[in-house]
Amino acid sequence: MARGHLYTFHRLSGTADLTLGEGVEQLREAGHAELADRIERELVGRNVIEGRWTFQIMEEYDDTYWSVFRDLERTAREELVGGRRHLFEAELKESERTRGRRHHEAAPDDRGPQAP
Repeated sequence: MARGHLYTFHRLSGTADLTLGEGVEQLREAGHAELADRIERELVGRNVIEGRWTFQIMEEYDDTYWSVFRDLERTAREELVGGRRHLFEAELKESERTRGRRHHEAAPDDRGPQAP
């Protein structure tokens, strides 16, 4: 979830910067060249944190945290539960589904007798 929010931050920041560039052009066209120049010089294309645009934050997050998290999660899952994922949800599905009913199959290849 955190990675998704970080990606959303990246997209929103990038969109805002592109939109700001359009606003700068509109200011310039409206005769406010000095203000447009200042905004363009000081804000358009500016790093969001020291030395980095948001794509660089995403890359660093992926390289230094997310990839390690994924590797260790996969290792734990393989060692502890034979690599299975979503254990809670799989158990919940088994307890909630109506066996033998179409669209209640345990898995895509579970094509046993189907009631109408």
